[in-house]
Amino acid sequence: MPAVSRTYLDYNASAPLLDTARDAMLGTMVHAGNASSVHFEGREARKAIESARSALGELVGAAPAQIVFTSGATEAANQALCPVIRAGGKEVSVSALYHSAIEHPCVLAGGRLPAGACNAIPVTEAGIVDTAALEALLEAHDQTAGAPMVAVMLANNETGVIQPVEQISEITHRYNGFMLVDAVQALGKTPVSVSETGADFLIFASHKIGGPQGCGALVLANPSVSPMPFVRGGGQENYHRAGTENTAAIAGFGAACRWHLENLTKKVKFSTLRDSIEDRISTISLESGNGVAQPVFFGKSQKRLANTSCFAVAGIKAETALVALDLAGISVSSGSACSSGKVKRSHVLEAMSVSEAEMEGALRLSLGWEDDDAGAEQFLSAWKEIVARVA
Repeated sequence: MPAVSRTYLDYNASAPLLDTARDAMLGTMVHAGNASSVHFEGREARKAIESARSALGELVGAAPAQIVFTSGATEAANQALCPVIRAGGKEVSVSALYHSAIEHPCVLAGGRLPAGACNAIPVTEAGIVDTAALEALLEAHDQTAGAPMVAVMLANNETGVIQPVEQISEITHRYNGFMLVDAVQALGKTPVSVSETGADFLIFASHKIGGPQGCGALVLANPSVSPMPFVRGGGQENYHRAGTENTAAIAGFGAACRWHLENLTKKVKFSTLRDSIEDRISTISLESGNGVAQPVFFGKSQKRLANTSCFAVAGIKAETALVALDLAGISVSSGSACSSGKVKRSHVLEAMSVSEAEMEGALRLSLGWEDDDAGAEQFLSAWKEIVARVA
């Protein structure tokens, strides 16, 4: 039998590798050279890394010198979440982390801060960080023990809800804190400006925008504010991150950044296609004739990433739907892809006070630049069959 044609609707987990990123990687892999060497081959490797640094800087509005390449966003988060921050020529102790309840596990784990230093900031039922609660937490923070660190996502990976990071920055700095913004999901899907976030540190991941997996970046928004190095050794990355640079992966990351700078118009269709799919999902439930519930779209009342839809239909379990969709050639997710590949309760939806029945059925569609009407129709056809089987 011919293979089932596949439609990939899981870009928030990992985007397909762009051809331009693959070409850039291969271009560096066929040549010898350590970027720390002064000979011709070393200079060519260095040129590839610095070109990537400039491309990412242009995409997010940062100077190349502010960018530290890492093995991924998880490492970047662990570097930024540090108990000692160098600020204005001094070493400042950080005694507590205040993170939203919907953060990625790499932030929830607290990085290098001591056990027991993490404090969750609640979110509203719409998935927005409760800024009044944050202010109360910072008001109660013991400044004599050390400065506070606040960590929030720019856009949530499961619901796509965009957070008020500028307001959170104002609150954080009013209480002499440092702020980390996880911009991993936002990059390539909505404009990202380092200065407009008001953050001290931002983290990014290559594979979310069509670059290779295993590469990321920490952006130091203020040149005079930086965490102590996480990976120690040599003087690479201007002494911020030791170890021979992964030239091929960094080159691929840079090529993906350039692609996004040059192809902004290809992403205009995101919200139109996403909204059309959501409307059809609702219509399928309405016309099913078997009394199936109407879908609930989480975070729909808020500003969301234009490519992201997280929804549930009572009576349809995510695990069952994922298998059926996969057999029909559709790749979607039940939420974050960073939980050992298993379908389990979403801490994001739990923080939003979503009912257990709805959490059991939560699915996430995340569109990308290769998705089109034909792929949407393939998903909707398969979804209609799933709904029809509901007793």
